[in-house]
Amino acid sequence: MKADIDRIMAERDLDALVIFIGEEYSAALDYLVGRVRLTGGLAVKKRDVDPVLVVGGMETAEAAVSGLQVLAYSHYKLHELLEQNDNNGSYAYAAMLAAALAEQGVPAGKVGIYGTVEVNTVLDVLNRLRETHPDYTFVGDGGRTLFDRAAATKTADEIDRIKSVAARTSEVLQATWDFISGHKVDGETVVKADGGPLTIGDVKRFVRAALLERDLQEAGMIFAQGRDAGFPHSRGQEDMPLKLGQSIVFDLFPFELGGGYHHDVTRTWCIGHATEDVKTVYKLVRDAYDIAIEQFTLGKPTHLMQEAVQDFLEAAGHPTARSEPGTDKGYVHSLGHGLGLKVHEAPYISHTRKDDTFTAGHVVTIEPGLYYPDAGYGVRYENTLYISEAGELINITDFHDELVLPLNGA
Repeated sequence: MKADIDRIMAERDLDALVIFIGEEYSAALDYLVGRVRLTGGLAVKKRDVDPVLVVGGMETAEAAVSGLQVLAYSHYKLHELLEQNDNNGSYAYAAMLAAALAEQGVPAGKVGIYGTVEVNTVLDVLNRLRETHPDYTFVGDGGRTLFDRAAATKTADEIDRIKSVAARTSEVLQATWDFISGHKVDGETVVKADGGPLTIGDVKRFVRAALLERDLQEAGMIFAQGRDAGFPHSRGQEDMPLKLGQSIVFDLFPFELGGGYHHDVTRTWCIGHATEDVKTVYKLVRDAYDIAIEQFTLGKPTHLMQEAVQDFLEAAGHPTARSEPGTDKGYVHSLGHGLGLKVHEAPYISHTRKDDTFTAGHVVTIEPGLYYPDAGYGVRYENTLYISEAGELINITDFHDELVLPLNGA
């Protein structure tokens, strides 16, 4: 949780942390200072002290929404720093950062670096600081970062926000189901009122509009049909017409408009009817999901849930990433992951990750799947769940699991 940041800084011997603020959304910045929307600047935090925001003059009012101390570039006489450094922006920025650290009581020490600014810009600034201020050690805090550690467990307020996103996402799923269902068929092709084919691109445009109506934003949805559904991260071909009987993997993972908390859900649909192979595999995937839920215990290592699902699917004759590493068919991925300001975060439910245990406050996905691209289909089923203070695993995805989507159009 956010309250753990200073403790984790101490564990990692970090005297301060700096977030380089760019125009792109930054989960680290959002987590540290709240939902302010800045296009440049710095967030500087000394251990055991509230962060400060250093921003351009046009950004001070927005930065003040955070409730934190805000310092304008003019406070550090950035224009003079530019003149002193031959108008080299990186050098002037480096001098301003050093001044901000010193002013916050960190004239030297180990500083963790985060943010979304272009890597070349950050390298330029840090290389300059290493030349001019050798008493600082700047570290990338790679692997599982401080923010990854802190954000893995959510507060009640964070879970409420994720629940809200989940409820709105489920509304979009239902609206999409109804949208497709309202069409008719010509032979094996789903068609619109004008007789033209209903395409994956048409569906995605509908979904984006439905999300925006609910103050949500898509993060690259998957709507893949037939053979493409057999590749877990195929996004689907925009110009592909929807066909009867083919499996469609619909993976939707939107977030709060402008950046924020996510929800993640996957359903597999077959329009009109499903083949016997898909029906059989779909039942196996749903059974695998139920096995995963049955395996849950508070404090239990997460990898054991994945291994139980692998045991089940391997016994049913399907290859997995454990039995056949590198396989491109069968059960090829991990069982799930944490969810929050990033769509993939700790904890991870994988046989290769032994260091996570189920903890109150975790928000996770559970998403078994089976993929056979050469046979022309893939199946995945996914819900988002959270672990309550009482140690219960609670599903927050309120949408049905019907496989066959009927066409009700005239």
